Amino acid sequence: MDLFTKCYDFTRADEIKALGLYPYFRPIEENEGPVVQIEGRKVIMAGSNNYLGLTAHPKVKEAAIKAVEKYGTGCSGSRYLTGTLDLHIELEDKLAKFFNKEAVLLFSTGYQTAQGIIPTLVQRGDYVISDKDNHACIIAGNLMAKGATAEFVRYKHNDMEDLERVVAKLPDDAAKLIVSDGVFSTGGEIVDLDHLNKIAKKYKARILIDDAHSVGVIGKGGRGTASEFNLENEIDMTMGTFSKTFASLGGFVAGESKVINYIKHHSPALIFSASPTPAAVAAAIAALEILQSEPERVTRLIRNAEKMRTGLKKAGFTVLDGRTAIVPVIVGNDELAFKMWKMLFDSGVFVNVFISPGVPQGRQMMRTSYMASHEDSHLDEILEIFTDTGKKIGLI
Repeated sequence: MDLFTKCYDFTRADEIKALGLYPYFRPIEENEGPVVQIEGRKVIMAGSNNYLGLTAHPKVKEAAIKAVEKYGTGCSGSRYLTGTLDLHIELEDKLAKFFNKEAVLLFSTGYQTAQGIIPTLVQRGDYVISDKDNHACIIAGNLMAKGATAEFVRYKHNDMEDLERVVAKLPDDAAKLIVSDGVFSTGGEIVDLDHLNKIAKKYKARILIDDAHSVGVIGKGGRGTASEFNLENEIDMTMGTFSKTFASLGGFVAGESKVINYIKHHSPALIFSASPTPAAVAAAIAALEILQSEPERVTRLIRNAEKMRTGLKKAGFTVLDGRTAIVPVIVGNDELAFKMWKMLFDSGVFVNVFISPGVPQGRQMMRTSYMASHEDSHLDEILEIFTDTGKKIGLI
């Protein structure tokens, strides 16, 4: 069989395009935060991970511009060789202090971060234990570790009884790493970290929490999941991204200095990748400074999300419970999800549509997410358009 046969046989995207319902890869022509321009017209953005609304903040943009003027557009090397700037060290030090950890290491993307940590630490004879709903970057890191003859096992989503059942079966003397999202990216649920931590301690396992959707959203001053549960001194490692709250691009891991130092000198994902660009790092530093100086942004973000969660439920939609920036509206099947997305878009609201197999059958959804910079006028219009659309398609 020809290697490309699968490519030639893939028609699903073209079929949806032919119906005029294709929701993906829509180019944004202007981005002002809560309102963006797509296909020549303004629409309210209700699908962005720009949680604190900082991508258009003047201080963030100015920091990126000044960094380009001083350092140029790229580092032309990996962190291991010629690609380390004083900016990288500055951001690592500031993040370590922010998360109350000994050290931080930067990676070039958030997705790459999991691949830089998990297979570097989990090796032959070791075990990585992963939530079934973890982000794809964690799954990729797990599979890389498995490819290096480590063992990869999973437990039911956020089910601590199943986690203990799985971990209890593993050899007592084996090294173990439990990995979980802090806030799960699809449904917005928060990991049951208190119970997870107790199980990890009982079975002598280490913990890695992915706070991509947690930083700037939960915890004291937006410090993430460990802070939310008062477990900052208990959780071994926290990883995250700059592409959401920090209004930039890149990733990081925070933990003990000796562990970070080991990853720094052994991780292929770090050693063989070009380092984060000056503009990206400077933007993340500026965003972190704004988060620390304006904690009210976190309060407003959660207030906005809760207003939408309550309003959508009141309108009659099935909405997954939560207390984060992610508010999923269940639709129930692929065809209806595509149709609802198009109607919302045509009416002036952009959301993310999640279909199978990305979500289980029956859990197809409009995955909405909110920003601190959304005004009540934006939120009221989103609710009005959602309600009108839901009635027209018979969902409510």
